[in-house]
Amino acid sequence: MVYAWLADAVFLLHLGFVLFVALGGLPVLRWPRLAWVHLPCVGWGVLIEFAGWVCPLTPLEVELRRLAGEAGYAGGFIEHYLTGVLYPAGLTRRGQIALGFAALGINAALYTLAGLRCLRRGRSAGASAETRRSAGSGWGR
Repeated sequence: MVYAWLADAVFLLHLGFVLFVALGGLPVLRWPRLAWVHLPCVGWGVLIEFAGWVCPLTPLEVELRRLAGEAGYAGGFIEHYLTGVLYPAGLTRRGQIALGFAALGINAALYTLAGLRCLRRGRSAGASAETRRSAGSGWGR
């Protein structure tokens, strides 16, 4: 029973990681410092997809399921849990690469938006500081 709970915990961690890789740029728009955590995760997730590797969490979950007396599964996490939704005919090598590019594209768009927001904030902060200086303390009067 403990192994089944651990397997479920690894599954939830893995699912959370996949979602964070794909959509973690959204919270970066609100909390820009989160990029320091998100970008390495995107790098790892994209590397796994491009290289055709299996994430280390997958064999961990499979082994925990086996120890719990459940059947494990062959292939990768995305292939096992998400292929039916994303690629009903099965996840191919081309599909894996497409997922990698999708993760890069989504995050590139979100980081571009985050960068533009930072630039706008910087300009407006600079403009308001300049306005305060020119309205000034009476030095030029």
